[in-house]
Amino acid sequence: MNLNLGKPMDFWLIFGLLGQLCFTMRFVVQWVASEKRKESVIPFSFWTFSLLGSLILLIYAIYRQDPVFILGQAFGFIVYIRNVQLIFNKKGKAP
Repeated sequence: MNLNLGKPMDFWLIFGLLGQLCFTMRFVVQWVASEKRKESVIPFSFWTFSLLGSLILLIYAIYRQDPVFILGQAFGFIVYIRNVQLIFNKKGKAP
């Protein structure tokens, strides 16, 4: 891995890192919410960060032309969208 620390950071590197940060934040918000309630919970923000992180990482993977990464993120993105739909349907709101 070559970070080229002597040069300005590549846009795609920053974009990919942003996606990874969003993806990581979903675990942080889930952990904090669970600690507050003293039980395992998955807050809506978990799904928001999942969608955002997955979308950014999917775009990044497409740019990098990495078929393994693309398949993994595309499948996850579909799962996250479905979970958000289920949440909105349960609340009686249209997605």
